[in-house]
Amino acid sequence: MRLPQLEDLPDPSGERVLLRADFNVPLNDGHIEDDMRIRAALPTIRWLQEHGAHITACSHLGRPKGKPDPRYSMAPVRARLDELAPGVELMENLRFDPGEEANDPAFVDRLIEGNDLYVDDAFGAAHRAHASIVGPPQRLPSAAGRLLAKEVEVLGGLLDKPRKPFATVLGGAKVSDKLGVIDTLVRRVDGLVIGGGMCFTFLAAQGHSVGDSLLEEDRVDECRRLLEEAAGKIVLPTDIVALGPSDQVRTVGADIPDGWKGLDIGPGSAAAFSDEVTAAGTVLWNGPMGMFEDSRFAAGTRALAHAMADTAGFTVVGGGDSASAVRRFGVADQIDWVSTGGGASLEFLEHGDLPGLEALRKADNAVRE
Repeated sequence: MRLPQLEDLPDPSGERVLLRADFNVPLNDGHIEDDMRIRAALPTIRWLQEHGAHITACSHLGRPKGKPDPRYSMAPVRARLDELAPGVELMENLRFDPGEEANDPAFVDRLIEGNDLYVDDAFGAAHRAHASIVGPPQRLPSAAGRLLAKEVEVLGGLLDKPRKPFATVLGGAKVSDKLGVIDTLVRRVDGLVIGGGMCFTFLAAQGHSVGDSLLEEDRVDECRRLLEEAAGKIVLPTDIVALGPSDQVRTVGADIPDGWKGLDIGPGSAAAFSDEVTAAGTVLWNGPMGMFEDSRFAAGTRALAHAMADTAGFTVVGGGDSASAVRRFGVADQIDWVSTGGGASLEFLEHGDLPGLEALRKADNAVRE
């Protein structure tokens, strides 16, 4: 399962390196709101530059659907990258070409033309079998960048040797997006805490009324099965902050009245969830507890963020909205590892592998032979 590292590459001095980075940064009117993903690539870039390589970076940005779209131009990223790492070239958005998502061999040919080596540092895209991820390792000596290697080390450690007790907190909107990883984790964790919009399908499976809250009726039976199989491991909210008629906000119990929509966990649940976190030896958190972008429904996610910061356990935040939350609430620097890959981190935890990692391992064998 070992990935080829930068040190496994042939001498990069004077060579041209194609670097697949994840520069899919949040933009607002053409301005970068958070450059964390650009800065995360700097250790790999610096190593390559120190070893004399000429770097051409490539990345996707947003979802332009296979055609050029000025809203997703790499120009703002290019400008910021030039400030942080002068001398690195940056290609235009990979997804401006339909060949990227289609894994078109002709597009791979164009990508690697003129390059001698390939480095994949885009963990956030490693779950995609796209041209820039799985194509170059078949043609060039390849390695994992520092970020991708560290992501695999940290997340792999959660599967192999977490310090006990191991608690996982899952939130976000849809339970259907996370049933696979719940199935995997529930056999490994000591406690599985569920909040966010996904909790309402579990509450419905327990027989609670959920009002107008988000509910995936076709998943209720699966949630009921998990609750039965988990033997008391799954922890659900006991109170909910709900939005009702005329924009009223109030805290209700686990049963939500008709006409009301649950948008955050209540204070009792926030305290109970925080207790689970602070008592744990290892904690994985993926997904907010509510619609934290609205201050009326931010308290649950804020409480979890501070509990993650305060616990003595090893803490991992699994990318996406939960990574945004720990930054918003000012505790990101108190988390042991904030992943750059939301969907990728969940798929890795569910399956133990990703298409991008498999491609690198195969390249490693080809190069060494």
